[in-house]
Amino acid sequence: MVNRLACYLLILSTITLLSTNYGLAQNPLILDQFTSDPTARVFEGKVYVYPSHDILAKPGQGRPGWFCMEDYHVFSSENLTDWTDHGVIVNQNDVNWIDPNSYSMWAPDCVCKDGKYYFYFPSSAKPRGRRIGVAIADRPDGPFKPEAKPIEGVRGIDPCVLIDKDGKAYLYYSLNRIFVARLKDNMLELDSEPQVIGNLPTKGLLEGPFVFERNGIYYLTYPHVQNKIERLEYSIGDNPMGPFEPKGVIMDESPSGCWTNHHSIVEYQGQWYLFYHDKDLSPDFDKNRSIRVDYLYFNDDATIQKVIPTLRGVGITNARKEIQIDRYSAISQEGASVSFLNDENKHEGWKTILTTRDAWVQYNQVDFGDKQVDSVKVKASSATGGTIALRLDAIDGPLIVQVEVPQNTDWNVVSVTLSEIPFGIQDLVVVLTDASNVEIDWVRFEYKDIES
Repeated sequence: MVNRLACYLLILSTITLLSTNYGLAQNPLILDQFTSDPTARVFEGKVYVYPSHDILAKPGQGRPGWFCMEDYHVFSSENLTDWTDHGVIVNQNDVNWIDPNSYSMWAPDCVCKDGKYYFYFPSSAKPRGRRIGVAIADRPDGPFKPEAKPIEGVRGIDPCVLIDKDGKAYLYYSLNRIFVARLKDNMLELDSEPQVIGNLPTKGLLEGPFVFERNGIYYLTYPHVQNKIERLEYSIGDNPMGPFEPKGVIMDESPSGCWTNHHSIVEYQGQWYLFYHDKDLSPDFDKNRSIRVDYLYFNDDATIQKVIPTLRGVGITNARKEIQIDRYSAISQEGASVSFLNDENKHEGWKTILTTRDAWVQYNQVDFGDKQVDSVKVKASSATGGTIALRLDAIDGPLIVQVEVPQNTDWNVVSVTLSEIPFGIQDLVVVLTDASNVEIDWVRFEYKDIES
């Protein structure tokens, strides 16, 4: 309770300066850069995500064709829809013990204890070896000051720190196997010798531990290569140091073929979430990844329901913002597809392509609010000209408007007055009503009392 109170009191005395870089609600969460290995934590009433930061290697900077990471950003959100980038919090050049040629700032973690934020990060040390360091800050977004030396007695990567209900802290990390050790109260030194957690898979890469407690059960979760690429698995126990009993799979191997899938699990405002990554913005190179989030649920027997990855992700989308329907919740089997807006710069995002009469996409949880909507704007193009219908909740649901997209291969923003007024949170369905070809970038609704 004292630790939580200290973190809470810090809110009252601190104003966080935010950068102007924002992400959106859908998967992936961040479009303007590559992100991976997301550790999500709840601080100051927000979700903070501490990911790795993938970049492309180039001559003199990293190993071409391999993972290349030189720093860490942190992102935050109050609604899991609007994400703020707080900028770089630790750079490898700020840490004396790191090999500056390694570009190996791998999966990190961050926890709060007694009003201080402890950021744990792994990297390759001089002259060699994989070590875990700590940086400390007064706020969850920094500035963080790295300690002069890595944690003594730890050889490994992918740190996770659990602060138990009694205030004791435990460090988990991996190096072919998963290890655990108690931390001293200063959060910088070991209070026990590291021990290997037994009863886990012995074949296939095993890494990236993330541990959390729920209803007195400790969940040890980890990526594991059972076949060719990583899937997310978990074990449970009644003690933070084990033993743990394997229970099953949280997420199957990615359909995209992304080799890795590091993750974290967090409860926020009564709902549990799985943060993970895939190669959305780099489909041909899985060393440049992007973080995602989807809902996670437990069964009555405390086991975890398998999470099916989605493009829609989580959160509620404001109807007044650009609704990226290419991050759909459901899509017709024929005549509907998604592709990049710009193959030369995939960070620009995607477009939806409808080519068959009655082809459709559905985008769930759009908040139309309680004010009267006047019109809708659709950014679209069509080589043939075509008509799309906007409906609520189903492909045969209430029609709110039909939009005529003019024949033009350039992007046009078409504005149309609505025939029916939607209110509250509803699903949006976009249907092609004729035998044409229409491409859609986004849809945005406008209120009568809001200027266009």
